[in-house]
Amino acid sequence: MSLTRKKPLEALLQQASHSNLKRTLTAKSLVALGVGAIIGSGLFIRTAAASAEAAGPAVVLSFVVAAIGCAFAGLCYAEFAAMIPIAGSAYTYAYTTMGEFVAWVIGWALILEYALGAATVSIGWSEYLNNVLGSLFGAKIPFEWCHSPMDVSATGVHGIFNAPALLILLLLTLLLIKGTQESATVNMIIVIIKLSIVVAFIAAGWQFINHANLQPYTVPATTPGHEAFFKHGWGGILGGAGIVFFAFIGFDAVSTAAQETKDPGRDMPKGILGSLALCTILYILFGYVLTSVCNWKEFKVAGKEASVAYAVQHHMPGFGWLATGISVAILAGFSSVILVMLLGQSRVFYSMANDGLLPKLFSDVHPKFRTPYKCNIVLFLFVGVFAGFIPGSLAGDLTSIGTLFAFVLVCLGVILMRRSEPSLQRPFRTPMVPLVPILGMLVCGGMIISLDINTQLTALVWMIIGLLVYFLYGRSHSKWGEPEVLRSGAVEQPGSI
Repeated sequence: MSLTRKKPLEALLQQASHSNLKRTLTAKSLVALGVGAIIGSGLFIRTAAASAEAAGPAVVLSFVVAAIGCAFAGLCYAEFAAMIPIAGSAYTYAYTTMGEFVAWVIGWALILEYALGAATVSIGWSEYLNNVLGSLFGAKIPFEWCHSPMDVSATGVHGIFNAPALLILLLLTLLLIKGTQESATVNMIIVIIKLSIVVAFIAAGWQFINHANLQPYTVPATTPGHEAFFKHGWGGILGGAGIVFFAFIGFDAVSTAAQETKDPGRDMPKGILGSLALCTILYILFGYVLTSVCNWKEFKVAGKEASVAYAVQHHMPGFGWLATGISVAILAGFSSVILVMLLGQSRVFYSMANDGLLPKLFSDVHPKFRTPYKCNIVLFLFVGVFAGFIPGSLAGDLTSIGTLFAFVLVCLGVILMRRSEPSLQRPFRTPMVPLVPILGMLVCGGMIISLDINTQLTALVWMIIGLLVYFLYGRSHSKWGEPEVLRSGAVEQPGSI
C-alpha cells in the first residue's frame, strides 16, 4: 500500500456537505475564536523572554518577522479552509495534496501544538492562579497539590499532582462537550476582557515611554551571554521571532472549526486573516510600549513570568490597579487559549479517526450535543496526564516547532493543489502563487532553524514515536487503503447519529 495515497477531493467535499457536526459559527465568532487562541501566555510572557534572551528592544521587529511568516501561512490556510471546509486543518489539506504519510506526520505534529500546548498553558494557569490568590488573599494552594511529582520546593516538599491545571482542563472539556456555540460565547466574553486590558496597558504606558531604553536598538554582539548568532543583532531578531512565534499560535485553529461554520467559503478567510491582523497590530504596539517603559535587561533578572505587571509596578506610578487587571486578563487569556487548543486537537483527531488512522471512538458524535464527546474525554485524560504529573518546563518550544512545521507543509500544499486541481472552485485565492507560499516556507523554516537544538532533537524523537504508531496501526487501518474506496471516492459518514 502506497505511502502517497491521497484522500479523493470528491470524498472531502461530500463529507463537508453531509457533516454531522452542528454548524453554528459566524465570521464574528471565528475572529473571536482566533483572538481567543492567539492572545494569551505568548503576549504576556514571551515578549519579555524574547527581549531578554535574543532581540532586546528590537523584539518589535521580531513580532513583525513572525507576523510576516504567519501572514503568508494564513493566506494559504484561508484558501484551503474556504475550498475544503472540513475539520482537521493542515492534516486534511495534506491528505488531499501530499498523501497519507505526510498527512499523518502533520497530524502528529499538531499534537505538539494543540495537546501539548493546552497542557503547558494549563500548568501556567495553575501557577498564575496561585500567584493571584497569594497577592489578593494572602493564601496559596499547598505546593503538593499544584505541582507535579517531579517538582520539589525549596523546603523539600514534593508535589503530588497539579489539581488546578486538571480542574481548568475538566471545566473547559465539559464546555466543549456541551457545544461549540456555547464555547464560542464564553470565548467571546474572555476575548473582550483580554482586549480591554491590552488596550489599557498600551494607552497608559504610552505616557511613560523612555526612548533611552531603546538604545541600542539591537543587542550588541559584545553583550555577555549573547555571543551566539541568534542572540544578537539581526540574528537576535530572528531568534526572537522564533520565541514570540508562540504568541501567534492559534489563528490556524480557526480552520479546524470549518465543519461547524455556517458559511465557510465566506467566513473562514475572514476569521483566519481578521484575527491575525488584529493581533499583529496589538502585538507591535504592546511590544513597543513594554520595551520603552522598561529596559530589556531588567527582564533577565526580574519580571519574566509577570513581566507586564512588573513594568506597571516599577515604571508606571499611579497605575497599580492595572497590574491587578493584567493578572485577571492573563488568567482569562490562558483559559481561552486552552479552550481553543482543546477544540482544535479534538477536531484533528475527529478527522484522523474518520480516515481510519485512529480508532473510531475519536469520531463518535454525541446524540444530543453533536460534538465529538468521546474524543474530548480521551483528550482530557491525555492532556491531563501531562498537566497534572509533568513539569511545564519540559514542553519548551515544542509547541512552536510543531506549528511551524505544519505551516511549511500547508504553504507547499497550496502550490501542489494549484497544479493538480487548477479548475477547482476557490472562494478565496492566495495571491501571488507560488511566491507567497514559497516566502511562507522560507520564513517559517528560518524560525525552525533558530530554535535551540534540544527542542529540535526532542521534536525528532516525537516524530519517530509517531512513525511507529502509523506503521503499527494507522497504515493498516486506513480507509483509503481499500481499493474499492479509492476507485469510487465514496465516503462513509463516521459518527452518524
